[in-house]
Amino acid sequence: MVYKLYYWDGIPGRGEFVRLALEEANAEYVDVARRPGGTAEMLKLMSDAGAGTIPFAPPFLIDGDLVIPHVANILFYLGPRLGLAPKDEGMRHVANGLQLTITDFVAEIHDTHHPVGVSLYYEEQKQEALKRSPGFLAERLPKFLGYFERILNQNPTGRQQVLGKVLSYVDLSLFHIVEGLRYAFPNAMRASEGRVPALIALHDAVAARPRIRSYLASDRRLSFNESDIFRNYPELDRQD
Repeated sequence: MVYKLYYWDGIPGRGEFVRLALEEANAEYVDVARRPGGTAEMLKLMSDAGAGTIPFAPPFLIDGDLVIPHVANILFYLGPRLGLAPKDEGMRHVANGLQLTITDFVAEIHDTHHPVGVSLYYEEQKQEALKRSPGFLAERLPKFLGYFERILNQNPTGRQQVLGKVLSYVDLSLFHIVEGLRYAFPNAMRASEGRVPALIALHDAVAARPRIRSYLASDRRLSFNESDIFRNYPELDRQD
C-alpha cells in the first residue's frame, strides 16, 4: 500500500513532520500536491471527501479508505505501522502526548510572525509581532526546549532518544523543531543550545541517520522560506 500525503506544495510546514517519519521508515508514499494537479485534488478532497472524512486542513494522509487528518493523529496512526512508536500501548499514548506538546510549540512559533491573524500579511501585523517575539524568546522558547531536555534526561534507557531504546516519530519531530528554530531564530538558538545539550545531540544523531541524511540531500526535502511556519525575520530574532 502506498500512502498518500496531502500538504501544500512549496513549504515544509506541518507536512514535514509526517514526511520525516515516512522517509526514515523507507515507506512508499506520494507527496500529492507536488504532482501536476495535486493541489486541485487536495482541495477537492477537502470539500467532498465523504461523510465524516472531510479534513479541515492539510496535512492529511490517505491509507486505503482511511482519511487521517492532523499531524499528531497521523503519526499516532503511522508510528506502530512504521516501527516508529513504542510497542507498549500506554507508552504510545505518552508519545502522542509529547507530539501534541510539539503541536502547541509549533502554534506559538507560528504566532510570533502572525500574532493577529492568518489572513493578514506579516507586514500588516509587524508591530504586533515585534511586541510578541521578545516574550516568546525570553519565556516560551526556553520553557519548551527545557521540557524536552528534561524528558530526554529522564529516559531510564539513555538520552539517545525520548522514549525507550529505539527511535520514535517524536525524535524525528524534535529534529525538525531544532532545524526550524535555527532557521527562524539563529541568534536566539545560538544563545539557547548550550542549555539543552541532550536535545541538540538528539538532533545531530537524527541528521546522521542514513535515510534522513539521504532525504535532506534530496530534492524531496523542501527548503524553509517566508511562507512557512518557521520564518526568518531578523527583526524578530534576539539581537546579540
